[in-house]
Amino acid sequence: MKPNYEIRVESKIPPAEMGQIANGLAAYNASKADGDMPNYLFVTIRGDDDKVAGGVIAATYLGWLQVQAIWICDELRGQGYGTRLMQAAEDEAVRRGCPRVFLETLSFQALPFYEKRGYVIRSTLHDFPPGGARYALTKQLAPK
Repeated sequence: MKPNYEIRVESKIPPAEMGQIANGLAAYNASKADGDMPNYLFVTIRGDDDKVAGGVIAATYLGWLQVQAIWICDELRGQGYGTRLMQAAEDEAVRRGCPRVFLETLSFQALPFYEKRGYVIRSTLHDFPPGGARYALTKQLAPK
């Protein structure tokens, strides 16, 4: 007998099931990309108490550094930490053989910061969020 399937919209996401979907996609992508899998990196700013005050979550994958999240606590903004975080992530990407970076930012986030660092807008999705925009940016990294 053929199994029955149903589609559900769920607001509570069990981490193991979320991992099953992410791992399933990663395995499928690896089967099409000569086995390449994302190699994650986590660059942090930590205080004397070892608590995270900011950081970058990214992965090197398919020849690119893909930045997924960047955050710095309010009290450290504007003091050069963002530049140092991004430089550390970019240096690690080059060390891993990934000479290009891809990231996205929203109009109320850090577009001028990225442009100052040499990132180029590749696409703009207007009205995401309403009245704003979402930008996709890339940067070519110089080998060290």
